[in-house]
Order: sequence, then structure tokens, then C-alpha cells
Amino acid sequence: MLEILNFSKTYQGVKKAVSDVSLTVEDGDLFAFIGHNGAGKTTTIKAIAGILDFEEGEILVNGKSMKDNPLECKKEIAYIPDQPVLYEHLSGIRYLNFISDVYHISSTERKKAIVDLATKFELLENLENPIHTYSHGMKQKLLLISAFVRKPRLLILDEPFVGLDPKASLVLKQEMNDLCQTGSSIFYSTHVLEVAEKLCNKVAMINEGKLVFTGEMNDITEHGTLENIFLQYVDSNRECQP
Repeated sequence: MLEILNFSKTYQGVKKAVSDVSLTVEDGDLFAFIGHNGAGKTTTIKAIAGILDFEEGEILVNGKSMKDNPLECKKEIAYIPDQPVLYEHLSGIRYLNFISDVYHISSTERKKAIVDLATKFELLENLENPIHTYSHGMKQKLLLISAFVRKPRLLILDEPFVGLDPKASLVLKQEMNDLCQTGSSIFYSTHVLEVAEKLCNKVAMINEGKLVFTGEMNDITEHGTLENIFLQYVDSNRECQP
């Protein structure tokens, strides 16, 4: 579903934020992308989503090139950033209908999905209210609903659990699992390693712009938790620095 081939990104021709990253996300994968702050996670994710241009390497979404066919790639993708950005003058329901119109979702299909998801995320009673009255968590829920209504082939999430209450986090985990069961794929960054270990079947770690490891979650965590592996790597890397 997603292929990243020798992807590199340099800012202002000087700082290389990501260097020669390659990985594959297959149909049905729930793939965790981990690393410390500034490691290159968000840069990589924004390039996958078609928000950030890049010069080196290639990103393929369902076999299509993000460089050559960005519009076709974006039809397959739903992207939720780490900070909710919305048209705040709209009501929640008008925003969801706008997104549904953009992606040609029928009135019948969207109505059923919106009611179902908004009920699960406990947002149904707030959909008529303007988005500028929403809390951070409510805005995050609205964005998530807009993504799941579309049933994208590839869902990209950047720290999706930030700002969610425990019940909404549980609903999100279930919706992520259900989406992957249909054959869609999810690629998401997170600092909550315990959740990633339990939720995901694959994982990759990036550090200082370079891929440290990637593979099956069960293989990576065979001799320790994901959190311990991450901390051991970070600690040993610090010891090697002058």
C-alpha cells in the first residue's frame, strides 16, 4: 500500500532532517512509527501525505508516485496531523458534509457513518455547534470522524491519542483495528510505546533522520518491551556521543 524508497529531506539546502529512509506498509498493516522529538517522524509523515515536497527518493501510494501523481495518491489517503486544523466558522456537521462532498460519499452512506462514529466518540450532540466552540479533544474527535467516514485505503496519523480522553482513546483503537480488518492500512507516529506494542503488527524507529530498525512487532519485541528497546537504544546512543 505504501512504499518509501530512499527518501531524504533537506531544509534550506543545509539541514538533512531525514536521510535515506526506506520501508513498506502492506495492505492491512497497523504500522507504528516511533522516535524522539525531532527525529524526523513528522517530516516523513508530511511527505507521505503530500504536504511536504522532497527531492530525493520516492513515495508510492498503492503503486502511484506522490511526486508524479499527487492528486491520485491523495484520493487514497486520509491524514490527521498532531494539531487539529479545521474550518472553525463551520459547524461540526457542515464540516463533515464538506469532507464527504469532496470525496464523493453518498448522502445515505455518510449519514449512517457520521451518526455511528459521532455516537461512539460522544460528539453527536455537538455537531450542530460551531467548531470554534469545541475543546481540543472535540476537534481531534471531529477530524478522526472525518477520516473514518471516508474509509481510506491509507490512514496517516500523527500522535492521534494526544488530547483524547480514555474512552475516546479506546474507541479510536477499535476503529483503527476495524479499518485494518477491511484491508486498509494505518501508518501512525506515537510516543505512547505501550499502546503501539499492543496495537500494531509492525514498527519502525527513526533517530536523527535515519531508520534504526523496522520489522514485525513480535520479532522486534521478542526479547523485551518496545519501551525498553527504545530506551536502551537512546541511552546507548547518548553514551557513544562525545
